[in-house]
Amino acid sequence: MDHDGMDHDGLDRADALARLYDLDLAADPGDVDLYLAMAERTGGPVVELCAGTGRIAIPLAAAGYDVTGIDLDPAMVARARRRAASEGRAVDRQMSFVTGDLFQATIPGAGTFRLAILGLNSILLLGGPREQRRAVGIMASLLAPGGIAIVDAWLPMAEDLVRFDGRIGLEWVRTDPETGTEVVKMTAAWYDSSTRALTLTTIFDAAAPGGPVRRWVREDAMTLISAADLRLHAEDAGLEVEVVAGDYDLAPIGPGDGRAILVARRPDRPVIP
Repeated sequence: MDHDGMDHDGLDRADALARLYDLDLAADPGDVDLYLAMAERTGGPVVELCAGTGRIAIPLAAAGYDVTGIDLDPAMVARARRRAASEGRAVDRQMSFVTGDLFQATIPGAGTFRLAILGLNSILLLGGPREQRRAVGIMASLLAPGGIAIVDAWLPMAEDLVRFDGRIGLEWVRTDPETGTEVVKMTAAWYDSSTRALTLTTIFDAAAPGGPVRRWVREDAMTLISAADLRLHAEDAGLEVEVVAGDYDLAPIGPGDGRAILVARRPDRPVIP
């Protein structure tokens, strides 16, 4: 790895990690149908915070909704732009992108969105409880009256947390369709029960058969959140909670569910204390 952040083949590390992010999510989490259904219910426009490479935003644009995606990572946004363009003009013109920190960026159309999305564990990556609370507040401020906010957060089981002690485990082996290389994903995690902080290290090893291995390493600091906290953050932001669900079919959350999915609505009129 050169000092400028480029690997020995001249590939930018951020671009490589954005590509590998898509490969990691090649196994569909199953959430896009939920967002399409919610967009059909609410209409557009739609805003997605932490939109990444457009995995959720682009299908919404392809369905005919105006979508704004915001993400801090320029490589992710650049990849999302290319993906939108590859879908054709009809999709590309439905999409707009903002590169920046959601806590600081000015998002065009604030207060007019009918649907705001913070998908697939993104809220866990924003910092501690204060930042998580602020993010839900920002979603509320982006919505038009009657608009819907959806937040999707992972709830690891107790047996998962016990295993988060730094040991390295194999996640998957897949072929990267863009490079033809075989990619191995390994992870190690550390959990601090006193702060609910989870440090996740992801290692991607890629190689052509018999060729040299190229390695990319990503480290993420996550803060776990409870279903009760999600509800409180929404209520503090002035939203009306419709459901905290445990799956993408929006069945109410119950014991043993591995996800908390908040669906909350901005009231048509201001809430009077």
